[in-house]
Amino acid sequence: MIKIFLALSIFLGTCLSADELMYAIKSDERDPENILRDSFRNPYETLSFFELNPSMVVVELSPGRGWYTEILANFLSTPGQLIAAHFDKNTTNNYLKKMRQNFEEKLNSSSIYKNVELVGLYSELSDPESVDAVLTFRNLHNWIGSSMDIIFSNSYSALKPGGIFGVVEHRAEEGTSIEEMKKSGYVTESYAIELAEKHGFKLVSSSEINSNSKDTKNHPEGVWTLPPVLRLKEKDRNKYLAIGESDRMTLLFKKPE
Repeated sequence: MIKIFLALSIFLGTCLSADELMYAIKSDERDPENILRDSFRNPYETLSFFELNPSMVVVELSPGRGWYTEILANFLSTPGQLIAAHFDKNTTNNYLKKMRQNFEEKLNSSSIYKNVELVGLYSELSDPESVDAVLTFRNLHNWIGSSMDIIFSNSYSALKPGGIFGVVEHRAEEGTSIEEMKKSGYVTESYAIELAEKHGFKLVSSSEINSNSKDTKNHPEGVWTLPPVLRLKEKDRNKYLAIGESDRMTLLFKKPE
């Protein structure tokens, strides 16, 4: 009887979490322009694959303009919390400073962000072994080099034993050089796994949720040729719109118990 009760409790908890996640994705609080990207980014499937539930403390690494922040901030509820690790507020890089300022403005635009904690990307993120999940979406190519080691190491330190490290990244063909990864914005899956395992994470599962077989990965301006950036502007615009967003790996790692 106890086993049946426990199984039922887990089942009901999973169903409630799924309903709350769908509510956050369908929320009127989201930017309509961001909603248009759902068919490429598959937020429901992706966050479900990462085994999130509303009571978790989650770090989002380099949230950019807050595409996933809109969903996560609305999904996570007390005792759960979102920690957004953005560029340092004292950065001397004007572009990065402006991105941070725009993100702060977003956090101040709605009550759904009232419990979001904003920290520096290269900081310790949180107290050691205090967070349930660390997530990154389409960022690895920007960190190749010493930045990657700092961010991965701090992520590992902040995670509880058994904690989740979720990665979505533009996927390069195997054999692509490091320099080409930096230039194109595409990273090989083997390189991403190697880096994570180097810092102690264990690969639990991978998914093709965010794959795109139309993406040849051979574009004049790398991944930024494709939407939503469309760096070539009107040149071959329809061609790249037809391809859609990039082919992506979706990897679930965990910190060993």
